[in-house]
Amino acid sequence: MSESTPELQPELPEEPIAGDEPAGGSFGFRRALAKVREFPHKPGVYLMKDAAGRVIYVGKAKSLRSRAGSYFLKAAAEERRTADLVREIADIDYLECESEVDALLAEARLIKDVQPKYNQDLKDDKTFPYLEITTREDFPRVEFTRTPQDRGTKLYGPFASAGSLRGAMQVLQKIFKFRTCSLDIDEHEEKWRWFRPCLLASIDQCTAPCNLRISKEEYRKDIQRLRMFLEGNKKRLLMEMRGEMREAAQALQFEKAARLRDEIQMLETLDDRGELDTHVQPEVFYVDPKKGLAALQKALELAELPRTIEGIDIAHLGGGETVASLVQFVDGLPLKPGYRRYKIRGVQGVDDFASIREVVARRFQRKHDELELFPDLLMIDGGKGQLSAALGAFRDLQIEPPKVISLAKREEEIFVMGQSESIRLSRHSFGLRLLQYVRDEAHRFAQHYHHILRRKSMLGE
Repeated sequence: MSESTPELQPELPEEPIAGDEPAGGSFGFRRALAKVREFPHKPGVYLMKDAAGRVIYVGKAKSLRSRAGSYFLKAAAEERRTADLVREIADIDYLECESEVDALLAEARLIKDVQPKYNQDLKDDKTFPYLEITTREDFPRVEFTRTPQDRGTKLYGPFASAGSLRGAMQVLQKIFKFRTCSLDIDEHEEKWRWFRPCLLASIDQCTAPCNLRISKEEYRKDIQRLRMFLEGNKKRLLMEMRGEMREAAQALQFEKAARLRDEIQMLETLDDRGELDTHVQPEVFYVDPKKGLAALQKALELAELPRTIEGIDIAHLGGGETVASLVQFVDGLPLKPGYRRYKIRGVQGVDDFASIREVVARRFQRKHDELELFPDLLMIDGGKGQLSAALGAFRDLQIEPPKVISLAKREEEIFVMGQSESIRLSRHSFGLRLLQYVRDEAHRFAQHYHHILRRKSMLGE
């Protein structure tokens, strides 16, 4: 519903909206309007009621007064998706929350408990999203799903907004560092000690149970903390964590105490983390990431799934200044913290081959010097010439490259290092669709950089 709500105005109308008389009666509607004027500009949940006092809709808000007030604008009464709801409003209440994340979770709990009719009617026949935590694994997974499993999981939701749920998961993963991958990790299997963690571990967003860097007991403790927060027990959780921090400090376990201190601070400042949608990763809507990775492994004859993919695109600013973008995908999904932008420094004029050579050299010289993991697959936007340029950079550096390919847009040919003939996959191949998404995301990110530079140039910033 949030996507189609009318544009907010600075002031609410002095009179009820024009049109049909509200079902709740003019008095009830006016009373609700008057109450909204007194709502705080703080995060929370609002509950709309009909003339019989039944809750007919529950919504979350970063600013209660602005968000709830938008339903009392004329545009809301004329909007197809909100018109029926607006006509039934006879009263409204709110619950203030500490942050937008808290409001999102409170909204989900209320929708589940109350089951307001308009929360059901306004979903456009889509299945509501849930947050799902597996319970029968040594190291439980936390997942976004629209098709919950029948057993072996703990469900939270339903949530009214998929985008907000994904944003909240990104925020909470930075605090509780849970895994979101689909690996079947057994703490008693020695092979996991030699498993290479994905980049989420490198950016301190996962404790890497896939490499057994954390014990089952400690990991499950983090999951239990997450569950306490999701169930609305934030105050008790913070009290327990402060107690653990003091105990760790007294036992001279300073690293553990420092980690708890940082987690407590992040939980206490959730309201400072900006709009939830800004944390949402781009999403591959048209391809199953697992199927895409499996198809690429087969097509490229890789020994293992390419869990980490990086894509590079070159773009030109008005035919003059050249920029490059690098995007990063982990387990088939984009990872925004791994995105990078580059201004081409050592190339005069328009020369894509030289620009690719420079970007690849700068990227992988740094990764080599800082002992960072290379991606499983590096994809260059272009044809055989662009692939050769990238491989030339590795030769110059005398660094062993990862698997490097290029994707030529005209015929969607895949050129692979060490192979003279290109590969052509079916247009419906999950592997090709995933590569196309990596390329399109790299192109989008490069164009966004263009807009930033152009604006700075025009405005003299």
